[in-house]
Amino acid sequence: MIRVSFLILFFTALLQDSRPTVYIIGDSTVMNGKGRGDGSLWGWGSFLGQSFDTTKIAVRNYALGGRSSRTFITEGHWDKVLDQLKPGDYVIMQFGHNDGGPLDDTARARGTIKGIGEDSANIYNPILKKNETVHTYGWYMRKYVTDTKSKGATAIICSPIPRNIFKDGKVIRNSGDYGKWAQETATTTGAYFIDLNAIIADQYDQLGPDKVKDFFPGDHTHTNEAGAKLNATSVVTGLRQLHGLLLTQYLRP
Repeated sequence: MIRVSFLILFFTALLQDSRPTVYIIGDSTVMNGKGRGDGSLWGWGSFLGQSFDTTKIAVRNYALGGRSSRTFITEGHWDKVLDQLKPGDYVIMQFGHNDGGPLDDTARARGTIKGIGEDSANIYNPILKKNETVHTYGWYMRKYVTDTKSKGATAIICSPIPRNIFKDGKVIRNSGDYGKWAQETATTTGAYFIDLNAIIADQYDQLGPDKVKDFFPGDHTHTNEAGAKLNATSVVTGLRQLHGLLLTQYLRP
């Protein structure tokens, strides 16, 4: 009996190891803290796995608070994902909330150059204590896509979720900056694109400022559980809208 149980566990583990994997990368709006709801704050990546049949596909959230498209790479977090990527896997990415900061301040040094061009700036990074060439937001996003494709995996770019900032009864969107640059990067690299900002903003507009503020217990950026679940459902909505994306076959009905 013990031998039979061991064989069942062994083959179950073997089957699970052969599953394709969805890797999620991003900032605190995707994974807040340790992903345990500390301070009543959650990121949408903590709930995305609930929409998949995880007997057939694994979902792993590698997002990390405070990171930009630049620092997720320069601090080595992307390498940890890249080392595991295999053909048939997927990478869902969302960056932008922290990219607008300074390039070389002593607190974070996490900003990127605005846009998607080939502009760069040589700076001294006071956090890493070394010289660094900083690129545009689009440059870093292109690297994620190129690296993902080099492993035989599929890249999916999301525009950043909207903040709780309303003007004239409508939530402010990022269709003129990071949302636009995310979409342009997806177009030029052949990655899939989810306009997550627009999908969520449409819902916020319908709910109105008074109801939306309940999703943001501390500031205008970080969501509670209800807000994170709405955002995760919005990612699924975006996935279902993508033609030819095989990942959708793993979604629960």
